[in-house]
Amino acid sequence: MSSTEARIVIDLDLPGPTISRHLYGHFAEHLGRCIYGGFWVGEDSPLPNVNGIRSDVVEALKTLRIPNLRWPGGCFADDYHWRDGIGPRAERPRMVNSHWGDVVEDNSFGTHEFMALCELLGADPYISGNVGSGTVREMSEWIEYLTRGDDSPMASLRRENGRDEPWKVPFWGLGNEAWGCGGGMRGNAFADLARQYATYVREHGGNKVYRIAAGANADDYTWTESLMKSLGEIKKCSNPPYQAISFHYYTMSGDWADKGDATSFTDEEYYTTLAQAYRVEEMLTRHSTVMDQRDPLRRIGLVLDEWGTWWNVEEGTNPGFLYQQNTMRDALVASLHFDSFHRHADRLVMANIAQTVNVLQAMVLTDPDSGALVLTPTYHVFEMNTGHHDAASLTTHVLDAEHREDLPLLSASASTTGDTALISLSNLDAGQARSVVLDLRGRSLQGHSARILTAGALNDHNSPEHPDTVRPQAYDGVRPHARGLVVDLPAHSYLTVSLQLGS
Repeated sequence: MSSTEARIVIDLDLPGPTISRHLYGHFAEHLGRCIYGGFWVGEDSPLPNVNGIRSDVVEALKTLRIPNLRWPGGCFADDYHWRDGIGPRAERPRMVNSHWGDVVEDNSFGTHEFMALCELLGADPYISGNVGSGTVREMSEWIEYLTRGDDSPMASLRRENGRDEPWKVPFWGLGNEAWGCGGGMRGNAFADLARQYATYVREHGGNKVYRIAAGANADDYTWTESLMKSLGEIKKCSNPPYQAISFHYYTMSGDWADKGDATSFTDEEYYTTLAQAYRVEEMLTRHSTVMDQRDPLRRIGLVLDEWGTWWNVEEGTNPGFLYQQNTMRDALVASLHFDSFHRHADRLVMANIAQTVNVLQAMVLTDPDSGALVLTPTYHVFEMNTGHHDAASLTTHVLDAEHREDLPLLSASASTTGDTALISLSNLDAGQARSVVLDLRGRSLQGHSARILTAGALNDHNSPEHPDTVRPQAYDGVRPHARGLVVDLPAHSYLTVSLQLGS
C-alpha cells in the first residue's frame, strides 16, 4: 500500500437530506436489444418468461431494488403513439424506428406490457410522453387510459384490452431532448409548450403525478433558466404546472464523432473519462444555482434522467443499436456519479442510467446466440449501493487526497439509517494503492464489514465465457484506528464499508 494516507471526516450524528431511492433509477428505450431481445422475448420463447417478459432479467434487476423505469424513450418517445401499442398484438400496426437502426418493429411491447414489467420489477413507471410529434389530446388520453377507474372513454378502452383496474403512474415526462431529437425547439418556446402539456396531464382517481419537463443538454444552463422563468417565483403555496426539470449528460473519452473504445483504452483515456464523469458535480451545482434564483426553497426537483458512458459500438454490431461492453472503468464512472448524486440530494430527486439492458452502460447483457445473461461491473456498483436508498446523507470531508489535474483520485459518500451507516469509497488511481483513515465522529462504532469491487486490469469485463471476472467480494482490508477505521484501497477499486453504530 502507498505511504500516502488520506483522511475522511464523517459526522455520524449529523444526518442531512434524504438520498431518494429514485437516484438509482433506470431507463429502457425501444433501442437495439433493450426491449426486444432484452426485456421482451415473447411468450413462445424457449427462455423462461412471464407472458413474454424474460424472467432472469427481472430477477437480476429485483436484486438492485430498481425504484423506477423510464420508457419508451429517449428520442423514440417523441415518435411513439401509444394507441399503436394496445389491443391484440397481431392487429397492432408496425412502425419504423428511425432514430435507432432504422428498423421496423411490430409494437408487440406496448403500454400493457410495460406496466406488467414494472409490476414484476416492483418499480414505479416513469412514462415519457410524446411532445415532439404528438398532441396534447393524445397525451391527455394516455394518462386517462392508464389511471382512471370509472367508465370514462379511455378507462372503458383499457378494460376492452384486458385490464380492469387502473394503474398508478407517479412520474410523467413532458417530452425528451426538446432542443434536439424531440423537436429542435428553443428554450422559451418549449417552456410554454411544457406548461400547456402539463395542464392536460391530469390526476385521475387519486393518482398523483410528478410532471418532469424535458430539460437541458449537459451544461446548457440557459435552457434551465428558461424553464424556471416560465414558472415565475416558486413559493411555499405555489402549485407549478410541472414539478421537476431534467437534463442529460453522457461520459466519453473522445467526442461525438469518435467516442472512444469500451475495452481498448490507454491510462490517459481512462483519466480523461473519469475527469469527464466528474464534470457532473459542476453541472449539478450550476443547474441548482440557476433554479435557486426563483426557487430558494427547492420545491422544484432536478432530474438527470439520462446519464452514463457512451462508447463506439462493439465491432460487428448494428451502429444504431448502441451495444457496448462494460469494464471496471465504467464501474468507477458509476461510483463517481453516485457520490455526486448523494451530495446533491437536496435538489436532485431522480436519475436514470442509460440504459438497463444491452444498450450503452447497461446493468445486464444478454447473448443473442446462447441466451446467456451477464451482470456487468456497473450492475455490481448499483447492488453494493442499495443501502443508500432513502437513507439520510452524511457529509464526507475528504482531506489530503491527491489530484490529477482537476480530478480528485479519492471519492467518497456516506449515509445513515437508524443504527447503521454505509460508506462508499473509490480509489480512481489507475496504478497506485492508498490508505484512507475514516475519521468517524458523533457516534460509537460497534462493528463493521466491507465489500470490494476491483479487477486485475482497468479494461477487465464480464462475458458469457467469463461471467465473474469483475464481481464484488468480502474484504478484510479494513482495520480499527484511533480515529475510527483505516482502509487499504487497491488501485482502481470501489469499496463499501457497512457500520453498526451505537449511541
